Order: sequence, then C-alpha cells, then structure tokens
Amino acid sequence: MNGAHEGLGHFGHGPADFDPAVAVKGLGDGVARAVRDLGRRGTVVAISGGVDSAVVAALCVAALGPERVLCLRLPERGLSELSSELGRRLAQHLGVSSVEEPIEPVLEALGCYRLQEEAIRSVFPDFDCTWSHKLVRSAPTGGVIVFSLVVRRPDGSEERRRMPPEPYRLLLGATNMKQRTRKLFEYTWADRLGYAVAGTPNLLEYDQGFFVKGGDGLADVKPIATLFKQQVYTLAKYLGLPEEVAERPPTTETFTLPQSQEEFYFGYPYEQMDLLLWGEIHNVAPERLAPQVRLEVRDVEAAYWEIGRRRAATAYLHAPARIIEPDGTAY
Repeated sequence: MNGAHEGLGHFGHGPADFDPAVAVKGLGDGVARAVRDLGRRGTVVAISGGVDSAVVAALCVAALGPERVLCLRLPERGLSELSSELGRRLAQHLGVSSVEEPIEPVLEALGCYRLQEEAIRSVFPDFDCTWSHKLVRSAPTGGVIVFSLVVRRPDGSEERRRMPPEPYRLLLGATNMKQRTRKLFEYTWADRLGYAVAGTPNLLEYDQGFFVKGGDGLADVKPIATLFKQQVYTLAKYLGLPEEVAERPPTTETFTLPQSQEEFYFGYPYEQMDLLLWGEIHNVAPERLAPQVRLEVRDVEAAYWEIGRRRAATAYLHAPARIIEPDGTAY
C-alpha cells in the first residue's frame, strides 16, 4: 500500500471528517499565492457543468475575485447540450465572464471522429455514425481488467462486445484528442489574458491517473487534487453553488452514450472509491474497512491491489520529460 500512516490517518474517521470552511480558506489562499508566484493575473477554468470544475471556478473567484476568472465552455458531440448550459448558468451565478468555444470543427479536422469510427468498426463492422457508443470495463476482481464496447442502434437495442487491444488503443488515442484540444483553447485564452490555467482533477482522478497527459492533466494550478470526491461535493454545497451542479452525478461525457466514471475507470461508485483509496493510503486493514464500504474483506483486498496497480501503471502520466546528458545519463 502507498500510505505511511497506520490506522485512520489525517481524516479521522474517513474523508467525510472534513471542515469545508477551513478548506475554502486554505485552498483560496493557496490559489492566490500560486497565481501570484507564477506571475499571472487571473485564472482560466474550463467548466463542464460538473461539480469538480464548478468548485474550482468558485475557489478561484474566492481567491482572486470574479473579474479575474474566465470560464470556458468547450462543447462537442460527446458532451451533452445540458453541460454547456449548466456551465453558462454557473458562470452567471459566480458573476464571471464565460466564453463558449465549440471544439467539434477542430476535432473533425484532426480526424478524431473518423479514427473513433475506424476503431469501433473493427469490433462492430456494421457500425453507423448515427449509433451511440461507450467503453466499459469489467467488474473489479483483483485480476486483469477487460474493456468492452457498447453500442446502441437507432431502434434502441444495445450490444456489448469485448474490445481487442489494438482497436482499444486506437479508440482511446482518438478520444484523448478531445481533452488535448480543450487544453489548447484553455492555454490560448490564458496567453491572451496573462492568466494561469486552473486544473480540475480531484484526488481520485489525480492519484489514480484518470486524466490525459497533455490534456486535462495539464494545468498551472490544481486546487482540488488533494480532495476526495465527497469532499468536493461538500464544498459545492458550502460555497452555495446551484443545486443542479452541486448534486450532479459524476460522468465522463467522453462518449456518445451516457457513461459513469465507475463503469469506465474506477469500478466502484465514488462513495465507495473514496473510502477504498483513503483506506489504502492510510494502511487501514481490509477487515476494518470492509463494513464501512459494504464489501467483503476479499473484495477490499482486491480493490487495494487494483488501486496500487493502477497508480503504478499511470505513473507515466505524472512523469516529466526525461533530460538526457551527452554521456547517456537521464534525469
């Protein structure tokens, strides 16, 4: 396990043992200091209508004032129209400027959708672009994770087939263009305004590598990367964010079928995943944690193994570029 602490660690009885007032003050001060140290004038935040980006935007407003925060809405065909509208309402609620930059034409030109369709047709040869689709993982067992493709035909019928490694990598690579294109727009606006880019990953996403390198993993400041998901929801309520955003369930909004983060990546709903990651970090014995997460001891053991394995497998995403000396030394 990753943690160095025995027992219950910093959060007492778990992630829910959390003071939002103290967190808002500390995080706000940290954002203001980071932006100042970077020599920037404000922050750009890409908002999706979800709770993570909403809390980051609100923290930036608390730290810098609404006049020094820009919210970007970056819709495309995999992102519901509701998401952009919720983002607009959030920006209005916070009193900040908001700009919508549709990225679908850029993705079309880059070949994102063409490559996605190529990958899907290698599994469903009769796939048509009018069909919806998503990628889902196998249930957590402590063993190899298998990914499958789900398609929904116009008649409403759905079919699921296992995805071989090559088309899986093609689909993932094409889809990752979305996050990288959004980041291009974020930094273009940041350059234009002299602002820093604020990232939106929470602790689950940051620790477990649920982000795209050069995409949503790229930022100048990451205000909530030490917060469990339920703590982010707590902050959303404390900060008085609109209920439709503050209580919105987490989704990936990456594919054209509705998809939860549980079925795509974590394998558990965030309430359980928070506790499992907390327990793994703080070396809580599986038999102690099992009643809290309502799992069997063997399932907690399997979850701990998967958390550690995923952290190791995604270390590359956190790694900076290697600098090579003429003598071959790399650092």
